[in-house]
Amino acid sequence: MTSASISSTSRPSVVGSWVLAARPKTLSAASVPVVVGSACAFELDGLRPGPALAALGGALLLQIGANFANDVYDYEKGADTAERLGPTRAVQAGLIRPAAMKRGMFVVFGLAFLLGIYLMSVAGPVILGIGIASILSAIAYTGGPYPLGYNGLGDMFVFVFFGLVAVCGTVFIQLGRVPELALWCSLPVGALATAILVVNNLRDHEQDARVGKRTLAVRWGPKAVIYEYGFLLALSYAVPLFLATSSAEGRFVLLPLLTLPLGRRLMRAVANEKGRDLNARLAGTAKLLMLFGLLFALGIVLDHLRTAHALGTTS
Repeated sequence: MTSASISSTSRPSVVGSWVLAARPKTLSAASVPVVVGSACAFELDGLRPGPALAALGGALLLQIGANFANDVYDYEKGADTAERLGPTRAVQAGLIRPAAMKRGMFVVFGLAFLLGIYLMSVAGPVILGIGIASILSAIAYTGGPYPLGYNGLGDMFVFVFFGLVAVCGTVFIQLGRVPELALWCSLPVGALATAILVVNNLRDHEQDARVGKRTLAVRWGPKAVIYEYGFLLALSYAVPLFLATSSAEGRFVLLPLLTLPLGRRLMRAVANEKGRDLNARLAGTAKLLMLFGLLFALGIVLDHLRTAHALGTTS
């Protein structure tokens, strides 16, 4: 359903409008890093369920808050219009007033901050600093005097915060350190999260150019970001191969390769489709991130259990 298609008969309820604004289909970008990071902590015998669940809650709240900020600030900057190709945006469609969306954004970020205080008690003040930086960056993505998403920095923001920061931060709150495994595991997670944004920006590049939103798809052109999408997918699959062949992990870490057929289909579609057709590819890339991340985490856990079992039988 697009913004232009909302009528009095299809208008969602108040709760439905807020759920729409939260963009549930994008929340894999918040949950997968915590799942993969917790698997890394388990691998190193440091899994702590309480902090892990708090990290998951905080990540989801940060993602929802960022979605609220994106909804209202894109509307205020004129980037969301009735001609938008993507799914309905609540403020632009008149479902939620801008002031109400901003209040909701700050409530959600406030809840995330409270979880950050708990995590600070577990892992020290560095976690609170990361949380504050994440909140400010989420707002600055589309708000403020130099919005990151409007100046070609969105891809870097997503890769850093949904990959490096989210995975390594999850491991840090459980282990008190960031092992090399966490750094490697953050790469495919950040790459696939960024790939979701690439599809979004590829779909919207013509409209973004008209309103002065200078994403990489606008700066570089569609062909270049299609190559970027392919590179991000290739990087994602290269990491499990590296971990398996470098003896850092066992063979179960190769489980994400089961998603290769989906990745190939998405690559072909992204390279050949345009406009609203890419909405399905955006959802498909989010699905790829979820499946890849779950299989990656499962592979890490199974490799650890296999190693522990082997050590137990030889001792």
